[in-house]
Amino acid sequence: MSDFDQMGIVVDWVDACRKGDLATLLDLYADDAQLECTCNGTRRYHGRSEIEAYWQPQLSAFSSAGFGLEEIHPAPHGIDLEYSVAGALRIQASFRFSLDGKIRSTLCEPALQNAHDGCGC
Repeated sequence: MSDFDQMGIVVDWVDACRKGDLATLLDLYADDAQLECTCNGTRRYHGRSEIEAYWQPQLSAFSSAGFGLEEIHPAPHGIDLEYSVAGALRIQASFRFSLDGKIRSTLCEPALQNAHDGCGC
């Protein structure tokens, strides 16, 4: 069991997304973190610069459309989150963590009820 608050880190991630705060969002990730998005085909990003390139346009879209927390709960090896964009488009994200309390990996995909809508993750 880790000695850091995984749920708190994901809540901080949500807050950074809501505020469009790219610097804070990136600071939550490990330097060698991986992000995989399967919303519109599978896309993989590795390391801070690739994750920054992915998130910069996403955060702009979130700030104009709105970003909402729908569900958050512990998972066997991390935290699972469901969030919405523009009040309708729902995305599932799974977070795994490094031993030092940084996000090691994120996998996002459309939530089942909205799989036909695409993704904003």
